[in-house]
Amino acid sequence: MSWAPWVLVRRLPAVPRLLLASQLAFNVGFYLVVPFLAVHLVQDLALAGGVVGLVLGIRTFSQQGLFFLGGGLTDRYGVKPVVVTGCAIRVAGFGVLAVVQSLAGVLVGVVLVGFAAALFSPAVESALADQGRRLEEAGVATRAEVFGLDAVAGKLGSVTGPVLGALLLGVPFAVTCLVAAAVFVVVLVAHVLLLPRDLRSGTGPVEPVTAGWGHVLRNRRFLAFTACYCTYLLSYNQLYLALPVELDRATGSQGALGWLFVAAAVSVLVLQLPITARARRIGPARALPLGFALMSASFLVVAVAAPAAPPSGVWALAPAVGFALLLYLGQMVAVPVAQDLVPRLAGERRLGAHFGVLASAGGLAVLVGSTGVGALLDLATVPQAAAAVPWLVLAALPAASAVGLWLLTRRTTPALETVGAP
Repeated sequence: MSWAPWVLVRRLPAVPRLLLASQLAFNVGFYLVVPFLAVHLVQDLALAGGVVGLVLGIRTFSQQGLFFLGGGLTDRYGVKPVVVTGCAIRVAGFGVLAVVQSLAGVLVGVVLVGFAAALFSPAVESALADQGRRLEEAGVATRAEVFGLDAVAGKLGSVTGPVLGALLLGVPFAVTCLVAAAVFVVVLVAHVLLLPRDLRSGTGPVEPVTAGWGHVLRNRRFLAFTACYCTYLLSYNQLYLALPVELDRATGSQGALGWLFVAAAVSVLVLQLPITARARRIGPARALPLGFALMSASFLVVAVAAPAAPPSGVWALAPAVGFALLLYLGQMVAVPVAQDLVPRLAGERRLGAHFGVLASAGGLAVLVGSTGVGALLDLATVPQAAAAVPWLVLAALPAASAVGLWLLTRRTTPALETVGAP
């Protein structure tokens, strides 16, 4: 069997192909603009660094913090209306960012951009979970493989978007925003024309939005799983917060940051599907703790190196390279298996609410955890004994999750057929 993602994609029906293409396009349009938003705010609008941080934080919270709402609306109204509405709102958000010159206008734009993702992302994830179940029953592909393809599509978009954005750095920021808006117009039209109207997020009757949230809050196993899993997003966010600090310590610049992202992205494109297949065979009781243990090890690599003076030449990059690759490896092992486990824990019902709450919990972990970690990272800017402290703290969080997931999956996996019943 070939592990090339496009070989598996060719076996899929039209609807899951469209959903995967949506994830690719979402990330292209998003990363076309957002990585360069800070440059626009500082250089074009002359905003102070603290204000820029506030703007970016509000954008993140309006997205991750509101996923639970998008998930609940998906369960109530179906996938298509929520995805189409989310695309329309993102088009409006990029349009606002293209024309405003005031802080208030920028805040409106970033809230619209973030809230749009809070609508369409849980809708697409829950639809992929439902489609993955059908494909697994039909013997076409496993649901874990479908989520592996989702990771590949998202990563390909997150690499393509910044490259296109970099090519547009020479043009006004408004043009870049309009190009991103055009991407989402295409996605919107494709979903209006091609996405089935009756596509839903799991089995069960249509119910009020609050019914899904009530189901989640009564599902103790899922809440325990969410508490353990939320450290994944916090760990992954350190690629943007902690990794630049390590590069500055080791090399005096962040010039290698882009190359590390490219190398990590290539590893996902090449290795995601075979790793997902292997992780599914060994089962969640081993795959999830292993994935989080690898994430913990990624921070330990830097914790060992940070107190010492960096070696000369390319070897100075070794801890950063080890950190990025181990973090991505842990993600490749754990995330598709976890996404496959969510609908099983939910009893295949109210998937939008479950995926939404899972994402919102991760967003809250990032908001709280990154604030504390950001303060500790001041210790890691120069080689000293205390430089290991923030990295050890970061390592402890996914390590605790690995233990928690090991205990949870040992007790839960044999009973997944009955978990999440109303």
